[in-house]
Amino acid sequence: MYHQSKSYRSSLAILTALFFIWGLITSLNDILVPHLKALFSLNYIQASLIQFCFFFAYFVMSYPAGKIVSKAGYKMGIIFGLLVAACGCALFYPAASMRSYPIFLISLFVLASGLTLLQVSANPFVNSLGSPETAASRLNLTQAFNSLGTTIGPMLGGIFILSSVILTSDQLAALSPQDVQGYLAQEAASVQSPYLVLTAILIAIAIVIGFCRLPKLADEKQSSTSKASHSLWQHKHLIFGVVGIFAYVGAEVSIGSYLINFMQNPAIAGLTALDASQHLALYWGGAMIGRFIGSYVMTRIPANKLLAFNAAIIILLLLSAIFFAGHFGMWAVLSIGLFNSIMFPTIFSLALNKMGSLTGRASGLLCMGIVGGALMPMVQAAIADRFSLLISFTVPVICYLYIAWFGMSGYKTASKN
Repeated sequence: MYHQSKSYRSSLAILTALFFIWGLITSLNDILVPHLKALFSLNYIQASLIQFCFFFAYFVMSYPAGKIVSKAGYKMGIIFGLLVAACGCALFYPAASMRSYPIFLISLFVLASGLTLLQVSANPFVNSLGSPETAASRLNLTQAFNSLGTTIGPMLGGIFILSSVILTSDQLAALSPQDVQGYLAQEAASVQSPYLVLTAILIAIAIVIGFCRLPKLADEKQSSTSKASHSLWQHKHLIFGVVGIFAYVGAEVSIGSYLINFMQNPAIAGLTALDASQHLALYWGGAMIGRFIGSYVMTRIPANKLLAFNAAIIILLLLSAIFFAGHFGMWAVLSIGLFNSIMFPTIFSLALNKMGSLTGRASGLLCMGIVGGALMPMVQAAIADRFSLLISFTVPVICYLYIAWFGMSGYKTASKN
């Protein structure tokens, strides 16, 4: 039974703002990777710890988040998630002041723990606000505003974080002690200010949602019996969906993490870090446009077919970039954002199909698959360090092959749709 209420539109508007801000926060990681890589003189493996700590939090915290949502409901899950994420953003201030890479990593883990609660709460909430037949289209529409955040994030991050020149250890040694302190203070401020602003925004949204009346849904609070937990594993399409989320997030984060370094490569485009960060906005902007288009197209074409088609196109784009390189390779990879657009919400929605009262726990299990964003960039980094960054893009190719299969076959429930 799905809640039928006039509050749908206002509820979706509130959740849309939520999707926007967490998209912006997540995309800033793609700016942090090259910034901290240069600032701390890291190799690709060491720099990949940024995404590892961020997305590993989804694996660690998704199950507890599912329990919190099943006990407290979607609204309280969202509010608590916003406040935890705000704490993570606030921790960037001491991390930058002490110029400590480990504290940066801890900050990212705390931040992502809060976003995990948002994912577990908000995605099934949107999924349940209306007819099951339009769930994928509805989730794609709200995720389009998530992509608007990921589009704006790199542009703002490039201006405030990547605009300064990172000095090497030799260049620092040539400076006077006063100049070194001035330089370090400048670099600290470039990270501190944006994340302090985000801290304030997250707290403000939590307060607004606290005063809002969101509709109660029939499946909002579920039984916590061991039988209910066990029954999740009997739904093969859900388990295949978890792997699909793992593959998709792993591929998307891998591409986004190394896209700036990819575009800086003289064999590709030879761009500066700032110019590359502005181009990165095109990657995420394509995802935004694609979700608006996909939300409409899915009212005409089955979601699973569009998912499989987009995965096939991305495979062709990646292989083209690997074989042809140059500016062609850069634009081929940037255009992947357009076809990535519908994947996360579509996989999520297909995997939640017919889960009923298990929806909240199933959402938590699906969010555990986001750990792909922690592991796959490390796999790609290892290949980049061992061979080349260009060759390492074979890693996301494998991920998209699985997604194509899920769209063609793996999405099917035990009883035919």
